[in-house]
Amino acid sequence: KMILCECEFDPLLEQIADVLGAGYVELVFGNDDEIRKINREQRGINKATDVLSFPYEQVPGGLMGSVVISTDTASRVADELGHSIECEIALLFLHGVLHILGYDHEIDGGQMRGKEKEVIEHFSLPDSLIIRNS
Repeated sequence: KMILCECEFDPLLEQIADVLGAGYVELVFGNDDEIRKINREQRGINKATDVLSFPYEQVPGGLMGSVVISTDTASRVADELGHSIECEIALLFLHGVLHILGYDHEIDGGQMRGKEKEVIEHFSLPDSLIIRNS
């Protein structure tokens, strides 16, 4: 069953949201099968992925969106790259929150990559998803 979190999971996640100026963000953890189902139902893509983000209509002081993270994928990637699952979750959360804030690395000419890099350096995190996939 999926776990819902109000970003009290880790103070680092709250700090990342604060640095980005994000309001309240829902954090959901699931396994690869659950993520695949959400990805298929919401995006028409029948495969598991590491992180999904769903921005909501902006309501002052309200929920900005949901970030859904696969703990299976986060654990596997953390092991492969030799860093902690906490760091991997922080990177995935950062990536998802940036999407909620309107960044789109596929079309923004490097703006999202630059913002990710800035936050990663601020918190001394490993390379970002965008850098790894470049």
